[in-house]
Amino acid sequence: MAARSKARKRALDVLFEAELRGLPVLELLAERISLGERPTPEYAAEIVRGVAMHRAEIDKLIAGNAVDWTLERMPAVDRNVLRIGVWELLWADDVPDGVAISEAVELAQDLSTDGSPAFVNGLLAKVATIKDAPAVVEPGVTDEPAASAESPMVPGPAMSRPQTRTSGLVRPKISTVLRPAEPPAPEAAPED
Repeated sequence: MAARSKARKRALDVLFEAELRGLPVLELLAERISLGERPTPEYAAEIVRGVAMHRAEIDKLIAGNAVDWTLERMPAVDRNVLRIGVWELLWADDVPDGVAISEAVELAQDLSTDGSPAFVNGLLAKVATIKDAPAVVEPGVTDEPAASAESPMVPGPAMSRPQTRTSGLVRPKISTVLRPAEPPAPEAAPED
């Protein structure tokens, strides 16, 4: 197993354990690093920190693209494999999309249910497609949720989109392009 594959597996172990035990993931990571019982590769720590930093955005993407599955209903292994995959797709500039998806599918194949690899593959492929789609900006249309008395959400660091590699993260909006009608052809002058 390649070094980065082992690091992904170790990151999954930490994310899964933190969720299972209800512990803050960064505290558990620090504990695992300090104990040194099992070495924690630097890339594993980078993944865990990245997932922790962007978790709200990652979970929103997973939930928004999972067909017939809520985030809470997914097996915990799948949920955390998807978090790693989405983080690598959007924030790990040195990891090609195909590698991020393939590695996540392999983790799901080794550690989860029979249907998990196809589910992980489909969801991550969808996120990769959305990420690469050009954003269509329509006048007066915004992606940000409106603040209201019922939902006092104000865009802030937790809701901001990453500025690298993900400028196309916005779901493309389909708009009709109206083209001007062709001008009428000039009439031929009558011949005498």
